[in-house]
Amino acid sequence: MKNIINTFLLMFFCGMALLSNAQIYISTDTIGNKTQSNNLYVKPISFDSLASGFVIIIKKEVKLHKHLYHSEHVVVLEGEGKMWLGEKEFTIKKNDVIFIPKNTPHKVITTSKKPLKVISIQSPYFDGKDRVMLEQ
Repeated sequence: MKNIINTFLLMFFCGMALLSNAQIYISTDTIGNKTQSNNLYVKPISFDSLASGFVIIIKKEVKLHKHLYHSEHVVVLEGEGKMWLGEKEFTIKKNDVIFIPKNTPHKVITTSKKPLKVISIQSPYFDGKDRVMLEQ
């Protein structure tokens, strides 16, 4: 019930901000710090019909997948990892920005003791329906 209320409040305040043309300020410093998740923690931070924003904490990995209809920008806030983007493999770390075009296979594995904490901005609005998993 608490999650339903929190989701409703987030949607209400984001909607009010959109109606009033207000900007939203969110500090990411403490988001997910107390998560008990074994791997992924996802916190929606903002959205409208054109884009969605999330803070994602990755303790282990995000398996190989692609998005059919939207592109994604990822900003690394904390931690380090190895990322695969299409045919490329590279290391990511704090302050890196990664652009993932639609329909591009991608995955990441956390390599640091500290989990990866990223901001993911996806456009258009992301509802999860266009995610295609490419490995189990």
